[in-house]
Parts: sequence; structure tokens; C-alpha cells
Amino acid sequence: MIVVIGSGPAGVSAARALLDRGLAVTLVDAGIEMEPERRSIQSRLAAGGPASWDPELLAEARRQPPVALGGVPLKYSFGSAFPYCEVERLLPFENRGSATRPTLARGGFSSVWGAAVLPTLAEDLAEWPLGSEDLAPHYRAVARFLPLAGVRDDLAEELPLHADSPGDLAPSPQARALLDDLGRRREQLRLVGLRFGRSRLAVRAQAAPDGPGCVHCGLCMSGCPWRLIYDAAATLEALRAEGLRYESGVVVDRLEEGAGGVAIHGRRLAGGERVRLEAERVYVACGALGSTRLLLASLDAWDRPLEMLDSQYFLLPLLRLRGAGAPRRDPLHTLAQVFLELRDPAVCPRNVHLQVYGYNDLYTALFARLLGPLARPARPALDALLARLLVIQGYLHSDVSPSLRVTLARDGGPGRLVVEARPNPATRPTLRRVVRRLLRHAADLRALPLAPLLRVAPAGRGFHSGGSFPMRERPGEFESDALGRPRGLARVHVVDAAVFPTIPATTITYTAMANAHRIASQDV
Repeated sequence: MIVVIGSGPAGVSAARALLDRGLAVTLVDAGIEMEPERRSIQSRLAAGGPASWDPELLAEARRQPPVALGGVPLKYSFGSAFPYCEVERLLPFENRGSATRPTLARGGFSSVWGAAVLPTLAEDLAEWPLGSEDLAPHYRAVARFLPLAGVRDDLAEELPLHADSPGDLAPSPQARALLDDLGRRREQLRLVGLRFGRSRLAVRAQAAPDGPGCVHCGLCMSGCPWRLIYDAAATLEALRAEGLRYESGVVVDRLEEGAGGVAIHGRRLAGGERVRLEAERVYVACGALGSTRLLLASLDAWDRPLEMLDSQYFLLPLLRLRGAGAPRRDPLHTLAQVFLELRDPAVCPRNVHLQVYGYNDLYTALFARLLGPLARPARPALDALLARLLVIQGYLHSDVSPSLRVTLARDGGPGRLVVEARPNPATRPTLRRVVRRLLRHAADLRALPLAPLLRVAPAGRGFHSGGSFPMRERPGEFESDALGRPRGLARVHVVDAAVFPTIPATTITYTAMANAHRIASQDV
């Protein structure tokens, strides 16, 4: 029996490749799901259309944690925090200056992600024991079950879609205006290392015989009623229909490799009963933190600190010189609208990835908190401001980002994973140079970056982390080979971002899925 541990994007990609090889596969997973009452909200919204939605039901769907003025709240789904549930009890962890966490959700963090998908630049694979040509066929394989919305524009030259017929998700009026302005300065921007294009999103854009396409209802940040934003749980359902065996409700806490296979030790979520499974080979896809924890426990590496890499996450508001549309009334999607790639060694030795967002419900909540009882009379002025307001969500390469020191400390139980932020002296100067560059090109953007409102998230908060067991051509201690096998293990393959040698600034999920598919496709 072949076992995959974890149902997130990397886990289902590995399971897809294994099933395609004709193997018998079992996927073991904690599999925590949304509460029935919250699922009911989703179902009731999906049964109608935006024009018929009950305002009270809509308010319940949009329920989010309090908006943090100095940071970013964790994203909920239809008011549910299920992706973050039970972690402290079952996988104890402690943040020290960091802000990351594992998940036990079915589908992993794809249940609440922003759905931005890009491959990794060839130059960002320089330290990897593989190249773009090794990943290309696996991006294409993943694109056969991952819905992609995007167009072939200036970004496609170095960041291909790897999809034959991507969907076309209409940008908002704000995004169209920005793209038009950027287009008029295309050649000048290319000369200074700025490329731009429409966002690439894992969203089903167009209707098909088996279901609807995006209706631009604006609920993306709260959850899609029709599940059009990709969730790995949907691929899991499809794989089960093809013969994948699914063992839900199990938290794996240790692997024990022997000459003929791997013993998998875990616990039932309900009641804590011990579970033992035997496998010929195991593919670990518990997410970067979860996989790191499992490997440290399996290698008896207690109190042995490892470095985990991270991509620094930051937010920078932009105020456009002219407004566009009526964001609170326009039909639109509220995921990333535009991607900007900044590649200038004078700013950063690595590519800087910038995702531009237009209006979403979080803005309204933030201004309501700021203005209090003045929010209602200020609404006309606020609408004019929202028509001009954009937000950049940016990421830096791990070379210029803080790292995370991860230690599995004994605590008399399954161990406590201690995650400690390790500052990088290059981070703040790099961010200052990024902001200065955007200020210099304010006329090209026709937008003023609001530099005093720059928000730099704590290490790990962007959930673009990994590299604790990096792939190497000649792996040393706590390193892996090109098939994700940590040194000393022959039948255990790690297939998520824990084996990335570096963390690129561009989005990591598409590459994690392609790499997982690549590893699981190999006949070993």
C-alpha cells in the first residue's frame, strides 16, 4: 500500500500522480471540515443569486475576526475558523516573534487561500537540484485538474501559464484602469525592470456543462458559494471516485522506516485512540510546518533547531490619481487583480512579487472601525476614496527575508513545535528600496504609494514558508535528495514546500503541486 499524508494541494497532486501509475493509494488526513451550520450558509447562498441574497445571511457569511490595524487578520470561510481548529490541542506549537501555524483542515490552507498561482522563475531555481524543464510537464499535469484563470500577456514570457485553455476572469474597473495606464508606459517600465500583467488565479472563470462560472459576486474574501475558487478538497473528492482510499480523522505523529516498509503511527481525532498503518512507501504533504514536525519526531531530533525559510509579506496601499467604477456596487471578484514583477539588482538581488488588490469587504470593515458613528454620514466621501484605493500585497525572496528557527521540544506529549523569528538585516533596506522605486514611478502607475501606511507582517504570516529539509544533489543532515527523501530514509518522500531549497517571491502553491507530482511520478 502507498500512503499519502495530507490532503492539501501537494498531497492531492502526489495522489493524482500515484493513481495515474496504477498504484493502490490511501490518503491519511485529519480532515477537519467546516461546521454544518456554516456549510448551510454556503449552500443557501449558492441556491440563489446575488440579487436575492438575504442581508442577514450575507452578514453571517462575511463574518471575520476583528480587522487588525497593524496587520492582517486570519481569513475565515463563511464565518468559520475551521482551518485553524484543533491545532493547539493536537499539534502544540508556540510562536516567538513569528505568526505562522499549521492546519489540520481537509484541503489544507487551500480552503482559505488567495488562489494566486505562478510558476517559479528559472533564475529562482538556480540552487535547486532541478530546473524549469524538469517541472514544466508537471505544471501542465497539474493544470489539467487545477482551474486556471489568466491571459498570455507580458508575464507569460518568463512565467508561462502551462495551461492550454485558461479561463478569463474579468478584471474590475479599477484594475482595467490601472492596466491601461501601465500599458501606455510598457516599454519604459520594462527598461527599469517592472513587468506587469493580469493576475493568475486558481478559479473556475467560465460556466461549463457540469457547473457555473464566476458571477463576480464580490464574496471571494469570505468564500465562494459555488466553490469556484480551487480547494484541494474538491480534487480529493474526484480521486476518491477513482479509487483513492481516504482515511480521515487521523493525526500522524511519527513514521518508522524498516527494511520492507514504513510504519505510520497516529491518533484518532475523536477519543485519541492510537492508530498504526503499514505502507510500502509514504509521501508526506502535511504543509511546511506539519511535515517538519513529523520528520523531526520520526528522526528523534528533539530539541534540534532547524532553519525554515520564509518569504517576507507586506502590504502597501496605493491611492490612484483618478477613481474608477463604484466598487461597492460593481460586479467584481475581490481576489488579486494585477501582478507586478520588479527585477532590478539595485532594488533587490531577487525578483520582488507584487499583487494588486482592489476593493473588498475588509476595507469597509476597517473604515467602519476607524470612523465609528461617522461612517454612515461619511459614506459618499468614502465611496469616492474606495474608487481610488488599491492595496499591494508583496512578497520578497527568502534570501532577503527573515527565517524561522523551528525546534521540536519535548513536553511529555507529542512535543511542542517552537517557531522563532530570525531577523534578516537585508529585509528593511530592501523594502525601503521597493517603496522608493514605486514612488519614483508614481506617474507611470498614476498612483501614489502611501509609504507611511506600509505594513510589514511578522515572519511566517504570509504562509509562504518551507525549506526545512531542502532538496540537494548531495544531501547532508536534515536535507533531502531530489525525490524529497530526507537523508537516512529511503521510503519516505516529502512532497510539499518543506523540501524547497529557496522560497521564491512569486506564489509557491503551483510549484509545490508540480514538484509533488514530479516526485510521485517517479518509479522508485
